[in-house]
Amino acid sequence: MRLALKKGFSFGLTSGIITTLGLMVGLFSGTASQLVVMGGILTIAVADSMSDALGIHMSEESVNDNHSQVWATTISTFITKFIFSLTFAIPVLLFNLKTAIIISIVWGLLLLVIINYKMAIAKKEKPAKLIFEHVSIAILVIIVTYLIGIWTSIVFK
Repeated sequence: MRLALKKGFSFGLTSGIITTLGLMVGLFSGTASQLVVMGGILTIAVADSMSDALGIHMSEESVNDNHSQVWATTISTFITKFIFSLTFAIPVLLFNLKTAIIISIVWGLLLLVIINYKMAIAKKEKPAKLIFEHVSIAILVIIVTYLIGIWTSIVFK
């Protein structure tokens, strides 16, 4: 059961961070609208959390016959992604949008560093390699979605 919860937590946290940051940055660079960014965060928190939970549920069902473990992973994924996605709404509510985006990027990358550090230590691996790999992917997503937002704002004006 503990493994099932770990799977759901690590998947939900990583997906929640990268998906929410990507959406936020893309919407910010494309619209600069607090309303649009907040709507995106809330949509990700609900729809994408449910989608990812169903995806992990089906993935786990395909390889695991223990229904309680499958459901533990499913529920853990949903709750983790939902909660961590919503944490990105706090800076948007408290600060101007540009500052909120910067705070959110720092917050998301910090969370990734922490979870990857803990994961590396648990696996008795060097943390730097794992942290670099996963934070690099997150930064790539942020850059690409920023550029997509700019492109979208130009093409669909």
